[in-house]
Amino acid sequence: MSASVSLAMTHLTTLAKEVDEDKVTPGVLGFIVFAVMAIAVWGLMKSMNKHMGKVDFTEAPEDTDTAEEGTSGKGAPGKTSSAKG
Repeated sequence: MSASVSLAMTHLTTLAKEVDEDKVTPGVLGFIVFAVMAIAVWGLMKSMNKHMGKVDFTEAPEDTDTAEEGTSGKGAPGKTSSAKG
C-alpha cells in the first residue's frame, strides 16, 4: 500500500469513529444514486410522452364485405381450393 492510501485510510477511520454506531444514514453516495435515478426516470417519461404523441389512436373503418367473406370459410369467390385430401 502506498503512503497516500494509508494516510487516507487513517483519516477515514477516524471519521468513521466519530459517527454514532447505532445510527445509519445513506450519506452522499445514497443521495447521488437517488438523484441519478430520478433524472433517469424524468428523461424516460419525457421520451415516452414524445413517442406517445406520435401514435395515431384512430382505427381505420373495417370493410364489411371482406369481413363477411373471411368468416364464411369458403374463401374468395372465383378461386378454387388447392387443398388435396
